[in-house]
Amino acid sequence: MKEVTVQELKSMIDDNVAFQLIDVREPFEYEVSNLNGLNIPLSGILIEADKVSKDIPVIIQCRSGKRSAQAVMVLEQQGYTNLANLQGGILAWKEDIDPELDVY
Repeated sequence: MKEVTVQELKSMIDDNVAFQLIDVREPFEYEVSNLNGLNIPLSGILIEADKVSKDIPVIIQCRSGKRSAQAVMVLEQQGYTNLANLQGGILAWKEDIDPELDVY
């Protein structure tokens, strides 16, 4: 499974790289804090797979990287080849990029 670090994600954002960010946390978690990704909870990732781009890189994130890794595996079984897991999730983002971010 391909992974990207929060530093790599920050560079992609800063450089205006074309990619899609998907947050697989639950809506209540997304409301606490998010990185402006599309919120598709892990439980609905197959049902809403048509919302996941196939023609640009897709980074999948959650709180710590575990649920997003599951989402990557599930989607790769559906034929996706453009996915990456965000290492450490939003907790790593808070630690390394934005210490002011609210997380639970």
